Amino acid sequence: MSPASAGLGHHNGAVELASYLNQLSSDGLLLAAEAERVSLDAAVRSCPDWNVRQLVTHIGGVHRWAASIVGNAMLENDDVTGDQVGLGPDDAALLDWFRHGHNALLQTLRAAPSDLQCFTFLPAASPLLFWARRQAHETAIHRVDVQTVRGEITPFPTEFAADGIEEMLFGFAARPRPAIEPGVMLLKPDDGAAAWTLRFGDTGVATLRGEADADVVLTGSTSDLYRWLWNRPSEAVLTGDTSVADRWHGIRVRWT
Repeated sequence: MSPASAGLGHHNGAVELASYLNQLSSDGLLLAAEAERVSLDAAVRSCPDWNVRQLVTHIGGVHRWAASIVGNAMLENDDVTGDQVGLGPDDAALLDWFRHGHNALLQTLRAAPSDLQCFTFLPAASPLLFWARRQAHETAIHRVDVQTVRGEITPFPTEFAADGIEEMLFGFAARPRPAIEPGVMLLKPDDGAAAWTLRFGDTGVATLRGEADADVVLTGSTSDLYRWLWNRPSEAVLTGDTSVADRWHGIRVRWT
């Protein structure tokens, strides 16, 4: 399976789409429910510059931006809606506003044609699968962020977490970037998912599926490895030269 066709569960497009939308639905609902249990002023430990209010406002804006691109079949980035990311209503209306945008995104993705043509920014089997996948993982990671306030983080299903690792390694991390000090890192899940080998070097990060000799090995559940790659709280364990793993944390992830 090529990086461009890497998807949730090695299924056909319809099954993949349903799986992404189910995860997007559940994580969005969980994010909102968790935000109701804490103060909007509470600091988000995994995103030190944000409080819960700012995080909910951010992801609510992202959902509207994505829905605008998909719903209007926009071939270029929707700068008008994108400029609104980070802007939301007052506290009293914030969570209802978030839920409305989350539901609207789900409905837009469900109604979109399978042959949709629109703007994307990572390799994907189709634009529709790109947006379903990206929004599922965007919402998933920010659900973790809200849960860090109380510290009770719900693990991800192994299959979904493995797909998130694939998106990160063969999408965001594969983009050309300045040279990184050479080193090899192995991601080795202990719950049945395949391993990944990362090579840092002159072109940034190159990833191979499978195991190879490495300077440092990251082990744990696939869910923990997924969260570790996104610099979120994780029980994953490093063995070997941890300075090599530290190079990962200097990699900046951007939407576009």
